Amino acid sequence: MASEDVVGKSTGDSAVTTIVNLAEEAKLAREGVKAPGHAILGICKSLVAGGVAGGVSRTAVAPLERLKILLQVQNPHSIQYNGTIQGLKYIWNSEGFRGLFRGNGTNCARIVPNSAVKFFSYEQASSGILWFYRRQSGNEDAQLTPVLRLGAGACAGIIAMSATYPMDMVRGRITVQTEKSPYQYRGMVHALSTVYREEGFRALYKGWLPSVIGVIPYVGLNFAVYESLKDCSWNRWPDRQGRSKALLEYAGMIDAFRKTVHHEGFGALYKGLVPNSVKVVPSIAIAFVTYEVVKDILGVEMRISD
Repeated sequence: MASEDVVGKSTGDSAVTTIVNLAEEAKLAREGVKAPGHAILGICKSLVAGGVAGGVSRTAVAPLERLKILLQVQNPHSIQYNGTIQGLKYIWNSEGFRGLFRGNGTNCARIVPNSAVKFFSYEQASSGILWFYRRQSGNEDAQLTPVLRLGAGACAGIIAMSATYPMDMVRGRITVQTEKSPYQYRGMVHALSTVYREEGFRALYKGWLPSVIGVIPYVGLNFAVYESLKDCSWNRWPDRQGRSKALLEYAGMIDAFRKTVHHEGFGALYKGLVPNSVKVVPSIAIAFVTYEVVKDILGVEMRISD
């Protein structure tokens, strides 16, 4: 009898434990808590959506991106084109259709992971900031303000830029290299290994500080404006021009500003501004729309504005 009582008690405890576990699982499901495997899949889908958005948007404006860089490094003593239309015609006539997209593969190899990290980082940063804001304000229904969205976007921009900056640096070198360049890069991997071998690890982050300073307001405003509008409605080597003089060496951001103004004038600080401005609107629009569409296709439940 004693053994039967023990067995019966054990069976009863097991049944109670099962019921409790089922109840806990049901509670977690109601609260929106997902299993680890489901969470990892959601993260992967979000990263894929961000990467696709970046690749599509950058390819759409690749000719303007290349023209911007060429205008920035054009020899002021041997100007071959001024303006967007004239520059695009020059590239078409001298290099053909493929010339308009030279360096785009490298561009996408950089922008896809950058965009993936940027969108995902924004989602995580905005969620964290919203949680803290609600806790501080005591209002569980509070939503992100434009300023808080700006902060979340700035965080996302810094993280994405820092994670992918070496690719951004070598992308610039590949875009402007010619047959006369001291180094002939065969692709991003070759460029990264060559720079690391010949110039050291720190060379991969040359220009990081000014890039981060520029990305803080740029990416921050992208997300802040997009989210706000969405709420209202229902993110030393020679160049191609055969430069005869040695390129200037810059000791840092301030030194680069000073030498550029001294040797080329104040207007040189804004080389490539027009094609860059022309590409910004369609590039951002395509990126955000593509991101939302791909997330819908993949069935990602979390939205930027959540």
